[in-house]
Amino acid sequence: MPKWIKFIIAIFLLPVCAGAAMALWRVLRACGTADTTWIPFLGGAACWCVIFFLLPKPMWIYVFGHELTHALWTWLFRGRVKRMKVTSSGGHVVVSKTNFLITLAPYFFPLYAVIVIAVFALGHLIWNWQTYFVYFHLLLGAAYAFHVTLTFHTLQTRQSDITSQGYLFSAVVIFLGNVAILLFGIPLLTAKVGLLNAAGWLFECTGQVFHWLQKIL
Repeated sequence: MPKWIKFIIAIFLLPVCAGAAMALWRVLRACGTADTTWIPFLGGAACWCVIFFLLPKPMWIYVFGHELTHALWTWLFRGRVKRMKVTSSGGHVVVSKTNFLITLAPYFFPLYAVIVIAVFALGHLIWNWQTYFVYFHLLLGAAYAFHVTLTFHTLQTRQSDITSQGYLFSAVVIFLGNVAILLFGIPLLTAKVGLLNAAGWLFECTGQVFHWLQKIL
């Protein structure tokens, strides 16, 4: 798809971005009383931020996760991974097919946070880790903060993933991808809001944005 078409699509998706942000705010407000979840989660995020700002950045680990995410999304779309190279200064993966989701997935899909969830879910299924929820939330907060901080750090330099898709289109996809993860992940994490409620708020808030635009235009 030509970049100019992606640019036009991105323009039309900007109101959806605003609606998604409004819906996320509603979810956060509704889940704000989940102290037993938020305190360890934010504690884990704070611990990682201290490491991020005071110690050398573990770029090899980030790059490995970045390239592995490309590979996983390639497999998801029934493609083949031919070769993958990882170094602390960068990496690349050679795949048999690509699309904008495969290209931009590492910027919105928190792989290490998903791994934490998968490991804990398996452990809880086998050994009933009910008493370890606080450690799960702590590790999840650290893993998600790892994704956010190092993704932002990486985006400070020119990325071929971004330039290949166009800056505005990439920004919109990355924003919507990250908000979608939070919009549906937070209700599952806190059990304070139903997924259908979150989806309903998304449609409602997006509709409000389009209605407001219709009035002023």
